[in-house]
Amino acid sequence: MAKIVLRPLGLWAAVLLVLAGALAPGELGAREPPRPYGIALIGDPHLPGRNLPAKEALIRTVGGWDGIDRVVVLGDVCSETGTDAEYAFARKFFGSLGQPLRAVAGNHDYLYEDEADPEGRKVKASPEVRQKKLARFARTFGLQGLYSWERLGGYLLLYLSTDELAGPHLTQFSEEQLVWLEGVLRENRTVPTLIFAHAPLAGTLHSYNRRANTPGFVAQPAERLQALLLANPQVFLYAAGHMHVPATNESYASPVNLYAGRVTVIHNSDLGRIRPWTNVLTLYPERVVVRTYDHGLGSWRADLERTIGLPR
Repeated sequence: MAKIVLRPLGLWAAVLLVLAGALAPGELGAREPPRPYGIALIGDPHLPGRNLPAKEALIRTVGGWDGIDRVVVLGDVCSETGTDAEYAFARKFFGSLGQPLRAVAGNHDYLYEDEADPEGRKVKASPEVRQKKLARFARTFGLQGLYSWERLGGYLLLYLSTDELAGPHLTQFSEEQLVWLEGVLRENRTVPTLIFAHAPLAGTLHSYNRRANTPGFVAQPAERLQALLLANPQVFLYAAGHMHVPATNESYASPVNLYAGRVTVIHNSDLGRIRPWTNVLTLYPERVVVRTYDHGLGSWRADLERTIGLPR
């Protein structure tokens, strides 16, 4: 069979083809390269909570950044127990953002009764109360469901909420959510995938305190999640809060963050600090760059910048 060689069109031939409708006008010149997409991560706002002026300054700063296509809140929106007042405050707090907002639920958003016990300790709520508070979370952020997915550029973004109604752990996904997750991953095996959730994956921190890597402070059910991630190598990045990891901690950006040799976990600090930090993911066609902004210094931390390649 003869080899067919496609040659570039001359300018006037291209113009005639445009007029004839064979080419779109934008195809006359070189195509624009795919643009990068920016995702700002906000860990554990705990609203209204302590150090509120610092939180308000942070949200003004993030809201003023160019190139941010999503702001993702990684759970524990509420300071204590997910009351009506806390959610009303959160709605107003995030209402000033101009960028599209995505949010996932954490344990403080639904897991507890409004009233503490006589010793002042939180009391785990009944399944009925948990369901009511999760519905309140969804209404606050205008969500049709507690977990969802979307495409951004060439990437698949998965938003997973802590939503178990009767399980023993602080940060557990329901069976229905796990079945849904398995189906979405099965249908998108060739798409580089990022997951946003409240609790980190097990073993992705140094055991620097009594909570790190314990059952209540990792995403559950841990064994089921491990099997899912091993079966779906397109998942290569997982962003989480819950542990309030500061940028000064050795676990914040460390080789220990790599889960099962393939998924990089991006840990995020909480907002209850006088000097908070914000991670920003920049999604390029062939890589993701992670940068950390130090709100105390008012500058980016070059020493914490990381580049994560896509799965093969």
